[in-house]
Amino acid sequence: MPTYPLDRLRAMCLAQPEATERLSHGEPTWFVRGRRVFATFADEHHDDRVAVWLAAAPGAQEALVQADPGRFFRPPYVGVKGWVGVYLDVPDVDWEELEALVAEAYRLTYESLRSKRRT
Repeated sequence: MPTYPLDRLRAMCLAQPEATERLSHGEPTWFVRGRRVFATFADEHHDDRVAVWLAAAPGAQEALVQADPGRFFRPPYVGVKGWVGVYLDVPDVDWEELEALVAEAYRLTYESLRSKRRT
């Protein structure tokens, strides 16, 4: 698999303010302020697919998977928390939509960090 999907995803993730990247469980993973994950690359990690796992708003995972199960899925481990998986090995990746999903994942994670700081 060419590095193109990872390179493009990396650029989207690192464009977020205070986003950092490091390996987690052997895969490139992006954090808000180096503390909380908002996106994880999955290079055939649990199956033979290339994807990204993203934090998602309540109900978003179900809506996306139901609307297009060929592009979206419930990822292992974090799917129970509402995260959504997006396949990157399909011929018609909607990069604009993915960029919006990455930004939303970052925003949700950032807000979660801020609210924990207040308590």
